[in-house]
This record gives sequence, C-alpha cells and structure tokens, in this order.
Amino acid sequence: MVWLSNGLSQGVRLSWQARPLGEWLGAGPAKHRKGAATLDLALWILRGVFVAVAAGLGLSIINSPVLQELRDPWPWVVFIGILAGSGLVILFDVLLPRKRIELLSCIYFGIVVGLFLSYVLSLALSPLLLDADLKPSKYAPVVQVLMGVALCYICISFLLQTKDDFRFIIPYVEFSKEVKGNRPYILDTSVVIDGRLADIVETHIFDNQLIMPRFVIQELQSIADSNDRLRRARGRRGLDILNRLRNNEKVDFKIYDREVPGTENQPVDMKLVMLAKHLDGKIITGDYNLNKVARLHNVPVINLNDLANALKPAFIPGESLDIKLIKPGEEFGQGVGYLDDGTMVVIENGRDYVGKTVHATVTSVLQTSAGRMIFGKFERVAESA
Repeated sequence: MVWLSNGLSQGVRLSWQARPLGEWLGAGPAKHRKGAATLDLALWILRGVFVAVAAGLGLSIINSPVLQELRDPWPWVVFIGILAGSGLVILFDVLLPRKRIELLSCIYFGIVVGLFLSYVLSLALSPLLLDADLKPSKYAPVVQVLMGVALCYICISFLLQTKDDFRFIIPYVEFSKEVKGNRPYILDTSVVIDGRLADIVETHIFDNQLIMPRFVIQELQSIADSNDRLRRARGRRGLDILNRLRNNEKVDFKIYDREVPGTENQPVDMKLVMLAKHLDGKIITGDYNLNKVARLHNVPVINLNDLANALKPAFIPGESLDIKLIKPGEEFGQGVGYLDDGTMVVIENGRDYVGKTVHATVTSVLQTSAGRMIFGKFERVAESA
C-alpha cells in the first residue's frame, strides 16, 4: 500500500495522470480556507507574544545577581541565546504543523510531573545548597533549573515510551466528541467508490458532518495505483467523489487525520468501527460484511443499498405490472425482466415470451440488503407489445 503521508512528503504522484492527490481532493471550499487563514493569524500572534515574553525573560536574567559578575559581552550573549532558542521553538512548531493529541498529552503531563518532582527534590536538597553562612547559595537557582529540565525530560521520555500501557493507569483526557453536529457520518471505501453518495448528499438528506478517515484515503490510493485496470478505475472514481464532496461548500466534509488509540495493526473495517465508537457517529457503507461487524459492536450503520431499496417503488401481491422479458429464468418456464431501477422481476410461465412486454400479477416480493426480487405470474401479452 502506498501510504498517503509518504506520498505527500516525497512528492509521489498518482500514476494514471501524474496528478498529486491534493488536486484530486481540491483546495477545499472557501469557508475552510477562511478558517485556516484565521487560525494562521492567531498562531502568528501567539508566536509574536512568545518571542516578546522570551525577550523579557532574557532581560530579567541578564540583570539577575547571577550574571551581574559577568563582563560584557557575556550577558548579551545569554540574551541572544535565549532569543535564538525561542526562534528554534517556533521553527519546530512551523515544521511540524500536525501534532497528535496523545503526544501532546504525554508532553504536558510529563512537564507537570517533572516540575513537581523537581520542587520536591529541591526541598530535599536545600540543606546541601547552603553557603558558609547557612544561606542559599547563589548557584542554587541554577541547580534547580537544571534539575527541573532533566526531570521533565525523563518524565516525558518515559510517558512517550509507555503511553499505550500507561493509559490504563493514568486516565489521559480523550475527546470523544471532536466534531460538531449530532452523530457524524464516517465514510468507508465501498460507499465512496460506489459514487451514489455525492448525489445523495447534494439532495441535503445528510445534514451531519461527513468524516473521511485518513486510512480510508490511503486504501483508496492503493486501489487507484493497482495494476488491475478495473480496480484502478474504481479507485480513480473514489478520489473524484472525494474531490466533489470537498469542493461542495454546502457539505460539511472533514478528513480525519488522527488515529484512535488501540487501532494499530487493525484491519480497516475494525478501524472504522472503533472510530465510529470514539466519535459517537454512524458508518455509511455499502459493504455487507462491514454492516454485520458494525452492528455486532452496537455501532449504527446507514447502508446505501437499504436506502436505495427503500426508495424503490413498492409492489404488493395482487398488483399488476408490465415488464419486458429479456432472458429465460433458471427454473423451467420462467422469464426474467428488469425494472428501470434495476430490480429483477421473475415471471412464471413467461419463458415463451422472451423479448416481449407482458402483463403480469405480482405474487411475492423478496427484500434483502443485497437487493430486491419481484416474482409474478404471467397473465397476457401487453397491448403495447
């Protein structure tokens, strides 16, 4: 599988038309671009405030008693070093725009624990940091700072390496509702490749937010890069449907980049189910097996095939219909025809009238998630035939 993240970072292009995936997904509607511009402005304001605070902190440090004994230009070297450090922090933030919430939780929690431990340890070591007059040594603040930095680093490193096991001991704060609206809809691969979703969304039947997981896009790209011509065409159509949804300003469409804890090395179907439970959403699919798996885990599912069947004209036993028979059936004497919506109609005693339009009476209707079949009994050849 060609991973999307690697493709974006290394400039890998989709093979069939040498177009980057960003062109297939589009630049997004205007409201998303405006929101991104507002967020960028807020981030740069925050970075400016951070630099100002760092400059003030540098001035206070060079004017502290610890550095008053240093000769020029060392105090200003320290000041410039502090500003350079703040610049490196901002550069790191710009180069890594997407940060995972579990990593940030580890960092924040590690800093809190590290500062608490450094405070306790500094109290325990305070008798050792006294000068000859039993007063705090002038080097005590420096020792406390170095000790705090070291303990914060150790705590953050420990949490990053044990976050999957540590979650059961320390309850990290997890946002189970990260999207607006009631019960967002999570899309799977089959429903995007199907193509009907874009037409249904444009009728405004689905007003909730549509969530497209990143791992589903990765699966779509792997299908689009397949050597099999049919699979490649299906993958292309799926990416075109995503492009169509994203560029529709009336559709609340979001690509979900984060990975739900516990979904590592899970198949795509299980990742979808766990993501739907995490976001308290519903899965939109046309996959019969995913439908069963999701219901087994008590996850609501919207099956497009069920929706399409519900919108088909209803027939009850005893009603009449005219149908053109196009081929003989599997059983003796049967003729088979199709309605305009693709519903198969099996007519008893209709084999002799293949190629003609007959008038028949409905005897039974078989309805399943895979489709619907209508069984009827031949009455006569239709007058229009």
